[in-house]
Amino acid sequence: MTTRVAIVGGTGKLGGIIRSVVESEDGFEVHATLSSRDDIALIDGADLVVDASTPAVSVDVVRAAVERGINILIGTSGWSSERIALVRPLVDAAGTGAVFIPNFSLGSVLGSALAAAAAPFFPSAEIVEAHRDTKVDSPSGTAVRTAELIAAARTEQGPVLAPHVDQRARGQQVASVPVHSLRRPGVIARQETILSGAGESLTIVHDTVDSAAAYAPGIRLALQHAVGARGVIVGLDSFIDIGIGGR
Repeated sequence: MTTRVAIVGGTGKLGGIIRSVVESEDGFEVHATLSSRDDIALIDGADLVVDASTPAVSVDVVRAAVERGINILIGTSGWSSERIALVRPLVDAAGTGAVFIPNFSLGSVLGSALAAAAAPFFPSAEIVEAHRDTKVDSPSGTAVRTAELIAAARTEQGPVLAPHVDQRARGQQVASVPVHSLRRPGVIARQETILSGAGESLTIVHDTVDSAAAYAPGIRLALQHAVGARGVIVGLDSFIDIGIGGR
């Protein structure tokens, strides 16, 4: 059986990569390619919706898919745990699946997991993330996910130490972790998580240098699991055994 996929935001950079993967993957076919401004009714008849739109549009795309009883895979950035919590009851009531993927890169997932594993051992943690200047949202979904994982790993220790966060130059606090966002030309995606303690620090860096090559394996994995998903699922790490404690 072939899974018919409607891609919202399919005319954008990430959407184009997703479309190429769908077209090359056995058992999947592109049912419709929508821009963020197209009539959402074009997803009718799809077996799976993939959302690669914009943060402002994404919530409407999710609702439209859920209302139609269609599973959805969300690659759009800007979905914090609080925002996901708002749509969880809708997904549960519909009996469908919504898979949120902050980053399709397996290396990025490993970087976030390493940061979470190390977080209980360091009182301080900060994130510096950089994306191309055309990225419309900040902080990135990956940075938000990493910060939330760090906070979850520090349940016993409490929030990270973050002095002077009342000053705007100290970044935006996400789950108590200061996040600093750079938007500049000449970069695809880069994230540094800096964990510090007495007399030492640990820096975990992930660079994306070729987005198509980096994202394709994760997109394939997410597509395969999103088709039969039930309820809300967050992160590629839900589908793979990373083998790292502290998550």
